[in-house]
Amino acid sequence: MNQEEFKIRDIKPALYGYVREARSLLDPEVVPDEKKVHDLRVLMKKSRAVMKLILEQTEKEFFDREYSTFRKTGRISATWRETSVHRKTLRDLKKKHPALFVRLSDNEKIVQLMKKPENAVTPSEKTREDIDLIREMLEKSAYRIRFRQMGNLDPMMLLKQLDSVYLQVSEYYITARNDLRPVRLHEFRKKTKDLLYQLWFFRPLKPGIVKSLEKKLTSLTDNLGNYNDLAVLLRELDYRYEPGKNVPALDELAIVIRHEQDRYLSRVWPSSYRIFRPGRQLSEILRLKMNDGP
Repeated sequence: MNQEEFKIRDIKPALYGYVREARSLLDPEVVPDEKKVHDLRVLMKKSRAVMKLILEQTEKEFFDREYSTFRKTGRISATWRETSVHRKTLRDLKKKHPALFVRLSDNEKIVQLMKKPENAVTPSEKTREDIDLIREMLEKSAYRIRFRQMGNLDPMMLLKQLDSVYLQVSEYYITARNDLRPVRLHEFRKKTKDLLYQLWFFRPLKPGIVKSLEKKLTSLTDNLGNYNDLAVLLRELDYRYEPGKNVPALDELAIVIRHEQDRYLSRVWPSSYRIFRPGRQLSEILRLKMNDGP
């Protein structure tokens, strides 16, 4: 692969664009809707993935400062998303099992989670403060990125970093496959997201192959995300199985949720094995020679 063939997308314009777009989604006078919260969180995940990609070619101070900004934004916005996700998940289950939810109609926690909140005209004081804080952090971050020199990033080093991330994801896959606790699956999903968002920059190298891999990783992470939403719902319901402790309807709901989780995982493992099985190399998947470069 000669220098003319080794083309990847520019890092700086993409990172700057993510941050500016994220800031534009928030208005201190308007409660962010579900779509805006979702888009904001995706943009922050993409931004963190970029920072990990350039980790070996940037100063620690710059990395720590920007990564901290993106992580803090994600944590604040997570509180805006959680309730709406529980409500959507429960309503989807209710469509499939209406009779079960009739028997759960006196469960106060479930009723409360499914209740659609009144549409607030203006944000609460706490939400307004959070929005102001995020907008300020992202404005400063965008300014620093705008005047940051990134034109000397070595594409071959970026490719090697991508390979390193791939190997990390493979390890998380093997761990999750041997330890099916929700926390292991969640870690596997998060690392796979990093790889997915980083791959986008390398699409010019092998457009068809990279796009195909991106599609598979998107499906994989979506299914893991659905699994995780159900795991978080069980945790929110504070469900524990003890013989004779719960009403039968609640135990049945838990079984229904487990069944749904099994269904999502059945879609995860075959493709995960093909992509991340022990001994597999990223260069093999992308049909690249990792030692080749400009």
